[in-house]
Amino acid sequence: MKILLVRRDNIGDLVCTTPLLAALRRRHPAAWIGVLVNSYNAPVLAGNPDIDAAVAYRKLKHLDAGDSAFAALAARAASLWRLRRMRLDAVVLATPGAAMRGLALARWLKPASIAGFDDGSRDARLLDLRVPLASLQAPHEVEKVFALARLFGIEGNPPPLVLRPRPEEVERANAKLAAGSGPAVAVHVSARRARQRWPASRFAELIRGLAEKHGARVLLLWSPGPADHPQHPGDDAKAAEIVVLLGSGRNAAVPYPTTRLEQLIGALAACDRVICSDGGAMHLAAALGKPIVALFGDSPVERWRPWGVAHRIVRPASRDVADLAAAEVLAAYAELGSA
Repeated sequence: MKILLVRRDNIGDLVCTTPLLAALRRRHPAAWIGVLVNSYNAPVLAGNPDIDAAVAYRKLKHLDAGDSAFAALAARAASLWRLRRMRLDAVVLATPGAAMRGLALARWLKPASIAGFDDGSRDARLLDLRVPLASLQAPHEVEKVFALARLFGIEGNPPPLVLRPRPEEVERANAKLAAGSGPAVAVHVSARRARQRWPASRFAELIRGLAEKHGARVLLLWSPGPADHPQHPGDDAKAAEIVVLLGSGRNAAVPYPTTRLEQLIGALAACDRVICSDGGAMHLAAALGKPIVALFGDSPVERWRPWGVAHRIVRPASRDVADLAAAEVLAAYAELGSA
């Protein structure tokens, strides 16, 4: 059997799909299982024992200056032709929130069957195997995606998330952490959504509190680059402001910009606990088994909370993370430590 899952969206979405991949591998140990991803989220599957291949392509918006759009499109076409020639048994469209995304591509690949979510649209009738979205009572993304498992004869609850950090990246992050016996805490300051972003002054206040009250050794993580970069907006200016506000001395955090996703995964794996906004870093930390304090703005907690790990959610009534006080996050951290 040859099964291809399609999950070409964000980092957290792909992380939440790993329990389905694990269940498929257990149910069909001799199958070829591949995942069609993009170059941005592909490192999530590096070293994953449940798949045979991650087929990655580059989105044009992810190209750097000087990269050839023609070369990227040619490489994408070559990958898709290889998949079509494999004579796939099933293509699985694994995105609940965009049920018909990828249907045209799936049909072009000419598999024996196409599986996905029935959103009630006319196009949904083109699916050979379907799970009605209206029937899903489970609120979390992991549970929603895992509903597809029953189309392959799989029953029961989702297994844990799966993520394999690279040992050399973990060692590199460990070498950056300050010496001491206090907990290593990753504080990730980047957030894609506007209402998930916390001001630099509040991060600095939080880091001082972590050091003074809990003896924490803080690894300051962020996506590098200028905020106005058209393809890859970053938080260099925000991180620099935090470093200036902290100054030198024992309350200072160790700056650690993560230029690659593998580097971020290794840094999170090197730490004991994680504080971050809802987003890809949060789901990576959950897959690594880290206790998490998660700052939530206007995204639904029920669907996107950290899965399978001890966590505390901090969310203001305004649904805007900018309105959170540092004391609230510190209190959540203290609760997490005693859980």
